[in-house]
Amino acid sequence: MVYLGLDVGGSSIKGALVDVASGALLDSPVTLTTPRPATPTLVAASIRELASHFPVQGAVGVAFPSVVKKGITYTAANIDSAWIGVNGEQIISAALGRPVALLNDADAAGIAEMRLGAGRGHNGTVMMLTFGTGIGSALFIDGRLLPNTELGHLELHGREAEHFASARVRSDEHLDWSQWAERVNTVLEAYHVLFWLDLAIIGGGVTDNYEQFGHLLHSRAGIVPASFRANAGIVGAAIAAANKEAVRS
Repeated sequence: MVYLGLDVGGSSIKGALVDVASGALLDSPVTLTTPRPATPTLVAASIRELASHFPVQGAVGVAFPSVVKKGITYTAANIDSAWIGVNGEQIISAALGRPVALLNDADAAGIAEMRLGAGRGHNGTVMMLTFGTGIGSALFIDGRLLPNTELGHLELHGREAEHFASARVRSDEHLDWSQWAERVNTVLEAYHVLFWLDLAIIGGGVTDNYEQFGHLLHSRAGIVPASFRANAGIVGAAIAAANKEAVRS
């Protein structure tokens, strides 16, 4: 039950082999810089190069920074606009010569955490939030995913939430952890008012430093770090690949 999971982000593309029964990565992820411009042709070529590092066959899961419905990518907040309206799943599958399960990156991370990580066994309203180049969101009601919520684009103080409190914003605006956590708390409160969350799971690359800021976060919902930290998208993508393989069988 080992599948290749890839996570495409605005800054990097990373992948690893995953034991989908446990969520364990077989080795440290291999990472490539996301090409500029991040067009379908260049991203597919980078994915092909990354996948060549892993000697496995079968379906590949790809977590992707876009609304994805039936393989078609509908948005492109942190990648090239040429992705809008194309069948991204077919493009990547053709590049790899293998079946591909393409899904929203935050949804992938949420699936990993709800099945095997910090959200396991939690009912009610649970939101996975990934802080990186942008802010990704995945919303679960009693364990069931409402896909493609894209709440990083919610307007706050005249700016999109991800332009106010993403990990990239923290770096670009030279915010210390306390200043950044205050912005994240504003985002958490906005989401709570809309959805009355029972639990918020904090993920994305920034969670490698969770000990620096986790104690500064507060919400009327519970707050926990993602069990798989920055690798949750990889794990969820691999789970999606396993599910696709099972359907094909």
